[in-house]
Amino acid sequence: MNRLLFICLLFSSFFVQSTMLGQRLTRPEVYDTIKEMPSFSSYQDNYFISGAPTNKAITKNNSDIKYQISFKQFVTRATLPLNSYLFITYSQKAFWNVYSLSSPFEEINFNPGVGLGKPVFNKGGSIFGLAELKFEHESNGRDSLDSRSWNRITGAFHTPIGRRTILSVKAWVPIAYKENHPDILDYVGLGEIKIEQTIIRNRLIADLTVRKGLEGWKGAASTRLLYKLFNNSGNQYLMLEWFAGYAESLIDYNQYTSMVRLGYVIKSTDLNILKSK
Repeated sequence: MNRLLFICLLFSSFFVQSTMLGQRLTRPEVYDTIKEMPSFSSYQDNYFISGAPTNKAITKNNSDIKYQISFKQFVTRATLPLNSYLFITYSQKAFWNVYSLSSPFEEINFNPGVGLGKPVFNKGGSIFGLAELKFEHESNGRDSLDSRSWNRITGAFHTPIGRRTILSVKAWVPIAYKENHPDILDYVGLGEIKIEQTIIRNRLIADLTVRKGLEGWKGAASTRLLYKLFNNSGNQYLMLEWFAGYAESLIDYNQYTSMVRLGYVIKSTDLNILKSK
């Protein structure tokens, strides 16, 4: 996992040094854009993908469908102190054993949150990044020994590091998380780093997310390749994802998984404000 983190940092350093930033939105343009954004929109990517494990024999019981719905609602628009804005989010990720007898749902994770967002500008008045401070709750909605639930204060910063590259750094402080899973931080750590690279504009995108647990080599890496099949399909892509590590779902947070899945994604436009004109 340390090697993956090193590669991730090396990748970002390369683009900082070798790629000139394109023209970014100015301060007035950013606030005008925020005012014109729909009050209700996607937050994270919404997807429906299916696949199988790579580290064991494939059966109908260990192959599944994973899907996610995620949205964001503006409460205010740059009207709070420091020109920040208030928003609420909700994400729901499900693991559906559709190929097994009776097609049960293995796990559903619920992730509501409320946060403050603020654009950050450089000395020239162009946008440099987006900062977020949130309170999040995540649980699987079960009780007794199968209950998994934790709260966290998260801080995130998203910034362009090249004409087609966006770096996202997210850290969290956990709250009330030790019941039923006191060791969860050994697997999810205290933060994650994500790099998104546009390989072919409006056609091909790749990203890598790395999370390091507090104990040993525990953590996770997720890499995705998104390909737009049709020019007029908006933000709809075909997505190939490989997840390897721990805590893909809450119920099995301490079990290593390696899954490759392919399917349909509606890509979030939440960070488009950072991209070059």
